[in-house]
Amino acid sequence: MRRREFIVGLGSAAVVTPAGAQTSAAPTIGYLDLNAPQPKGPRLEALRAGLEDAGFIEGKNLAIEYRWASRNLRLFPTLAADLVRQQVAVIVTVGALGPARSAKAATSTIPVVFVYGGDPIRDGLVESLNRPGGNLTGMTFISNELDGKRLDLLRQIVPHAKKVGFLSGPPSAFTYKEEKNSILAAGRALGLQILIAECSTERDYMPVMDSLVQNGAEAMTLGTYPFPNVNKIISLAAAFKIPTIYPYLGSPQAGGLMSYGAVDSAAFRRVGKDYVARILKGARPADLPVQQPTKFAFAINLKTAKALGLTIPETLLATADEVID
Repeated sequence: MRRREFIVGLGSAAVVTPAGAQTSAAPTIGYLDLNAPQPKGPRLEALRAGLEDAGFIEGKNLAIEYRWASRNLRLFPTLAADLVRQQVAVIVTVGALGPARSAKAATSTIPVVFVYGGDPIRDGLVESLNRPGGNLTGMTFISNELDGKRLDLLRQIVPHAKKVGFLSGPPSAFTYKEEKNSILAAGRALGLQILIAECSTERDYMPVMDSLVQNGAEAMTLGTYPFPNVNKIISLAAAFKIPTIYPYLGSPQAGGLMSYGAVDSAAFRRVGKDYVARILKGARPADLPVQQPTKFAFAINLKTAKALGLTIPETLLATADEVID
């Protein structure tokens, strides 16, 4: 099959890139991602590695149909329906609840493997974690459950802080209520006042962070909403001199102070090997329990800490998985 790229008729936000030569016997999986195209991104490379662990190699005995929404949420139903029309063997949905919900609405027969940070029971994707039922299963990053851990790490670096800003998505976001309740509870447990700051687009970052500082926020943490252009948040945090911890592991490499979260590469490799490959070999999604990440990482950027006038405790440095000088 000739490698090609083309734009789905609804607009340039939906990029479709079928890839990999295949024989008539090679299965095809569909990949539906919230984000802009990243064919060589670390998540996809890890997914491919997991598939290869189980004997499936893209371009040899496996093909992948890629669908990228480029954060245009309205495209999910169309992209999911297109993968169903392609009669793929499995659909992998990534980045948010929307792709998984759209895939579930589009098919009750094609297996769907989701990877996102919400509660799949509450969100109506599965009946239970141990017995998913139906045609969906996958991994949840349980990001909200890590709010207390991130706050505690932040407090160790900024022990004098009494008010902490929480950058969240808008109230219309699927996980807004759960995240808000989670961070407020974590703040109460640590004796911190949490200031909720809602963002719909990156145009909100500047006024929202200015408001946080004006209202006395001495540090900041981010929710798991899929914020566009996180690097802009990192730049503004530096400009406002507000110590910030991120749920995204790559943030300290981009200049952020700290990050703590699940290791994406390990999780996506498990998705490829333990879910997609097993389904291709005949397993039923209903029989594959929903799993949660088992590997987490903590990173600190010492250069950013110095710019903020912070001294990182030696005990905290000793626990870091990555220290960036």
